[in-house]
Amino acid sequence: MNQQRIIMNFSAPPSAEDMETIAKDILAAAMPEEILEFCETLGILVEDFPDEATQAEMELEDPYELVALYRSGSEISPGVKRKVANDDDVLVLYRRPILDLWCETQDDLTSLIREMMIEELGNNFEFSEDEIEEMSARHYQGML
Repeated sequence: MNQQRIIMNFSAPPSAEDMETIAKDILAAAMPEEILEFCETLGILVEDFPDEATQAEMELEDPYELVALYRSGSEISPGVKRKVANDDDVLVLYRRPILDLWCETQDDLTSLIREMMIEELGNNFEFSEDEIEEMSARHYQGML
């Protein structure tokens, strides 16, 4: 299978659409299989910052504290989630906090977004910290 690699060079900060493209490409070609089995119909959404309700719910002192948030539409009861994604499940990436982190770390943006996606989804699907760290460290091939 010959996949084309997408390389984005930025002279201005990546837009929400740019980040959404990166995240969808990561989901399609560079996520660990262990996580993918839960994410067949996962949607990706990019917003600049968490809205006020999310900030209150997460008890954030600063909107830059949150870089990604998994929202499940598959709760059995309040706080009890099934380990499966459906059409209502979405991974929200927060553009401005990600851009700040990217500038601070000077890491490759695609690698940084991939790591954030693995951490957020891994935590929500109850993988251990060691498993999440191992999945994040694993080399990936294909489009990246």
